[in-house]
Amino acid sequence: MYIVTGGAGFIGSNLVRGLNRRGITDIVVVDDLENGDKHRGLNTLQFQEFIDYRDFLARLNGPSPWAKIDAILHQGACSDTMEKNGRYMLAVNTEYSKTLLGFAHGRCPFVYASSASVYGDGDHGFVEDPRSEYPLNVYAFSKFLFDRHVRTVLPHAKSQIVGLRYFNVYGPQENHKGRMASVVYKFHHQVKSTKKLEIFAGSERFRRDFVWVGDAVDVNLWFLDHPDQSGIFNCGSGRAESFRALAEEVKQHYSGARIVEIPFPAELEGKYQRFTRADLTALRRTGCDVEFSSLETGVATYVRTLKESDGYWR
Repeated sequence: MYIVTGGAGFIGSNLVRGLNRRGITDIVVVDDLENGDKHRGLNTLQFQEFIDYRDFLARLNGPSPWAKIDAILHQGACSDTMEKNGRYMLAVNTEYSKTLLGFAHGRCPFVYASSASVYGDGDHGFVEDPRSEYPLNVYAFSKFLFDRHVRTVLPHAKSQIVGLRYFNVYGPQENHKGRMASVVYKFHHQVKSTKKLEIFAGSERFRRDFVWVGDAVDVNLWFLDHPDQSGIFNCGSGRAESFRALAEEVKQHYSGARIVEIPFPAELEGKYQRFTRADLTALRRTGCDVEFSSLETGVATYVRTLKESDGYWR
């Protein structure tokens, strides 16, 4: 039995799909459906059971409902980087994760979603080292605190523990994310309604490591295939592309589209990562040989899915 928390969400539902493509269907999806539209990300997936995340811990703490747990893939979290309620963020992202890790430790592999946001402005690089880390918002801080906790467990870990610091992941199944959806998703809907692709002024200088979601799934699955490897690792392409370059890539897929600059939002000043690029040294040292898709390939695949099925896998 595989447990995927956040399994109705973006990366989580893609992970369920990745397991399905391996013929695995004995999966428990843990999430919430307060946003009822999230169910659409599950419509084409095969799994055994759906459990609300608030009920899930009680299930774990009672008599074991599953004879064997093959792995916990923990993707569930509040991913809203603009959320300011620190009490809520730490309860959902940090403390919940600690509880799950405590259950998994010594019992089954535990692979979880960390975030490149822990690096802050990136002035000290993007290496999996505390000296590079300086979170700029409470979302990043919640991930930072759990990574810090994991580092205290890793030296005496009795089973696999892997944290993956996702960079800017994009791809199908992110429709429910609203303002946290990828720029490609936002571009698609802007072009449909206005023929415009809006980018912040200065976007040629804002460069991010954009990661195709299928590659993020492949990294997760690689670690499941290599249970002897543990640690916290960057999950990015190792390339930095400007938002303008991304807009140009998207533009060519839409007739009549044009790029328009808008003012940089005042509320993001001092809280915005202007540059990210994953250092893949530690990841490659494990032997992980996942090849990361080019921006051209990833965008073309995603745009096709957006046009054909509104961004859901069919």
